[in-house]
Amino acid sequence: MTQSSCVLCAGDGGEVLFRDGLLRVVLVDDADYPGFARVIANAHVREMTDIEPADRQRLLEAVIAVESAQREALAPYKINLASLGNVTPHVHWHVIPRFADDAHFPGPIWGARQREPDPARLAERRARLGALRAAIVARFAAAG
Repeated sequence: MTQSSCVLCAGDGGEVLFRDGLLRVVLVDDADYPGFARVIANAHVREMTDIEPADRQRLLEAVIAVESAQREALAPYKINLASLGNVTPHVHWHVIPRFADDAHFPGPIWGARQREPDPARLAERRARLGALRAAIVARFAAAG
């Protein structure tokens, strides 16, 4: 995959909540997983080891900041962190709030669906997205 064919180089990858020269934090529009976020390297790099050590540290600190904001705003049962890149070989971290009643729990969200999620519970989680956006923005504003 070249930079010109990379979907994370061609577009933001979601609703941008924060961006600086190194990375961006986006909310993913996923009907089953309100609050699903990604931390994406702005540069087209395939592996974490392609990034300078100080920038790798900043990237991981951003992942932790998003996880912390999700815990505060959404109170999930668990948070899944994943950096796969097999389909999109561009460094990005998935930060996914998980609930025991979500569509795939306890399996990964890319696995077999276990159940249909309760629409009322999904609506409750979507209603908290404003608080999540504010929590993420506040964490990155504080980091300066």
